[in-house]
Amino acid sequence: MENKKYATIHYHSYLQLDKVLDAQHPRSAALEANPAHEEMLFIIVHQAYELWFKQILHEMQSVFEMFEQNHVDERNVGTAVARLNRVVEILKLLIQQIHVLETMTPLDFLDFRNYLFPASGFQSFQFRKLEVMLGLPEKGRLTYNNVGYASVFPEAQQEELNKIASGRTLFDLVEDWLERTPFLQVGEFRFLEQYQMAVKNMLQREADAITQSEYLSPHEREMRLKMLGGTDTYFQSVLDPQKHEAMRESGDLRLSYNATIAALLINLYREEPILHLPFNLLMCLIDIDEHLTTWRYRHSQMVLRMLGRKIGTGGSSGYDYLHATAVKHHVFKDLHNISTLLIPRSELPELPPELKKELGFHFSLVKNEE
Repeated sequence: MENKKYATIHYHSYLQLDKVLDAQHPRSAALEANPAHEEMLFIIVHQAYELWFKQILHEMQSVFEMFEQNHVDERNVGTAVARLNRVVEILKLLIQQIHVLETMTPLDFLDFRNYLFPASGFQSFQFRKLEVMLGLPEKGRLTYNNVGYASVFPEAQQEELNKIASGRTLFDLVEDWLERTPFLQVGEFRFLEQYQMAVKNMLQREADAITQSEYLSPHEREMRLKMLGGTDTYFQSVLDPQKHEAMRESGDLRLSYNATIAALLINLYREEPILHLPFNLLMCLIDIDEHLTTWRYRHSQMVLRMLGRKIGTGGSSGYDYLHATAVKHHVFKDLHNISTLLIPRSELPELPPELKKELGFHFSLVKNEE
């Protein structure tokens, strides 16, 4: 009997190329005696975007499933990092595709742009789904034509977006995972107390360098000392839980206090073996945020180049709207802000031996002791 599981298949049918290659139907070819040559490029580039969005969502869903549990297996963190790195590489491709689209001139685009009304890239359901899955909140969005972002979709898709938004997003799952970090308080070691002392020492040294400089005038010294600040400036967000909560309520921060402290510890002690993967995971999330921002910005610049200040085909303000989303639509801004709180390696508090052992590989510690 033939084993149907491993039945032979042809390249063409496996990839269903009849469907894929018959999915490009320029409207100008159907409605004009002289069809616009560049419309085919426009269609294929945007279809490629949608295929890559599908792959990104496939990777994201797998990471969701790993982090939805109360305990995240360390091996799963490595898999999640690999898959999120793949998302980063795909986003790089999406940015590069804009260069291909820009081989079309503004006059080329205007030859068929009137056939696009009222379609708009804003109607990409997969991209909106990605934003929601990552954790871009409704209140943090710019409105599109003064209506909710989901209003352009059919009812079933609106319900799917609302369901994702009302559940646990990747931002929420990572926040929960960070809050479970067990190394903030071990034995006599109190990370925050040690960190506060290190920050004070660092700021005092920098203040002394400014005060003792022979190249600064008294006015310049005064100004630089004000710019330097102290533990009552941006460091307050981690040294004062109440200040942190006030910043969350005002919208300046989103990540919980405990999750922020954990992210700070992971960044500061990233070279400890057990923190390698957690640090790489946080870097992947920052990279995804950064590349999405770059893609939005490049998209807005392409629109400015092609259309100037014309209104978008979907009725938005065009360039102005797209550029504003690049500035505002960040998801993991709090992880970027951790860099503000970092201190030099030379200032890092020494970890006690029992914690060092937990954060390292036991065999290497034993070897060093011998």
